[in-house]
This record gives sequence, C-alpha cells and structure tokens, in this order.
Amino acid sequence: MTAALEVTAVAGVSTVQDGGRPGHMHDGVPPGGALVPELLARANAAVRNARAAAGIEVVGALSLRALVDVLVSTDDGVARLLDAGATWAMSSRGERVAYAAVYGGIDVPVVLGGRGTLVAAGFGGLEGRPLRRGDVLAAAATNARPPAAPIPLPPQPDLDRAVRVALGPDGERFEPSAVAQLLAAEFRISPKSDRVGARLTGPALARAGGDLGASAPMVRGAIQVPASGEPIVLGPDHPTTGGYPVIATVLRADLGGLMARPVGAPVRFIRAD
Repeated sequence: MTAALEVTAVAGVSTVQDGGRPGHMHDGVPPGGALVPELLARANAAVRNARAAAGIEVVGALSLRALVDVLVSTDDGVARLLDAGATWAMSSRGERVAYAAVYGGIDVPVVLGGRGTLVAAGFGGLEGRPLRRGDVLAAAATNARPPAAPIPLPPQPDLDRAVRVALGPDGERFEPSAVAQLLAAEFRISPKSDRVGARLTGPALARAGGDLGASAPMVRGAIQVPASGEPIVLGPDHPTTGGYPVIATVLRADLGGLMARPVGAPVRFIRAD
C-alpha cells in the first residue's frame, strides 16, 4: 500500500467505488458498485487493473495531487503518468458521471466483500463518506509501472439507443394504457437522480390500486412507479425491498447506457425480444 494521491478540491460528489458487494441483500445491504460499471472498467483497463478494481466515481469535478510517481487514467481510456507533486483535474463534463483509476486500484478496507462507498450506511470507501479536500488515497501497487501487456478497452456505453426492458412483474397494478405509454413516450433524466435511482420526467404512468401491494425484493434496473406516475430506474444503492409497483426492468446490458446519461437527456424504452 502506497499513499498515492491527495484530494485538493472537490465540487459535487466523488466517492470510491468498485464492482460492488453482491450477496448481502438479505442483510438489507444493496449491491452498490459503480453507477456505470462500463466506464469504471474503461478507466481500469487503461492502467492494467481488473475491470472492477476500486476507483473514483466523480459527479462534478475533482482535483488531485500525486504524492509519488503514479499512473492514472479516466474513462477516456488514456493512461497518464503523474510525477510526484503534479496536479490533475478531472470532471464529469457534460455527462452525469466520470471515473478515475490508479494503477493497482484504490486501497481502502474491504467491507462485506467490497471497497465501494455506501454513504447511506456510512461504510466502505474512505470512512463511508464522499471525498473531501485533504483526503489521502492509497494505491495497492508499489510502483507506477504496470505490466506491458495491454488490456482491451471496453466499449463506451451507448447513450442514444433505446433502452430494452423486460415487462412486469406488476402489470396488474397499472392501467392498461401504462405499458403502451412506457414504450411510446420520451422521458428525460431528472436532476433529482442519484445512485439510488434515475428519476425520469415525462408523462405520468397510470397505476391501479395505489400503494396497496406487499413490499417485495428489488433489483438494479427495476422501474418503480410512485404515486406521481413518473418512473424511477433503480441504481446500485437501491433499497433491497420496496412497495412501489414495478412496471418493467431494464436489461443489465443497457443499464449503464441509461445511468450515464446527463440530466435532461432523452430516454426511450423498447420491449426486449
């Protein structure tokens, strides 16, 4: 473990995230992990890390100072060698989220099988909280030179294509027109979106029977519909159970392309074949 990077400025929310901690939903712990795993994988590939190694998830902007010579990258897939004392600034630009990786991965304690930050529970990452100025992050690698063999760069998630969904399981809790409207309308990413879920603005999906259903297990990508009728696509920090009816679930292969879309971006759904 080597103290590698010091946080010199933060705007917005930046946290340590990795591949998540599956297998603990029965304990009330969501799977967590990167909001857009494909982008974390791209950042990691550039510095020869495993695709789910712990990196930094940035919503806003982040500035870092190298404490030693260290190899870093963002999800643009380009590695950069920072000399000790050099500074590095990055941001999510016009996108919703961006990722930074360091050779060897960010070295924070493993909690319930993962290193990612679960802010709501106050554990994981660095002291269970977002990063702030003055924080020091360690890297697991002992030098700045990774093996020469490259790792193929995963593709960027598609932010424009229609998002495929599997319908149900709560079809009976919606008016007959709701599914047709889900598949015909254009929605947009709401500024109220976070790691719990991507909230969508658009036409209200008509429910039947109110919130009278029993609480049921939830999964990442489930599209819940609260009383307002505006859908919520559950993200990595979603509640493990919920009472809002689920009209459909986004296919995992398409979920990153939805979660990466910036506020205001359009979203259209299609039924999976």
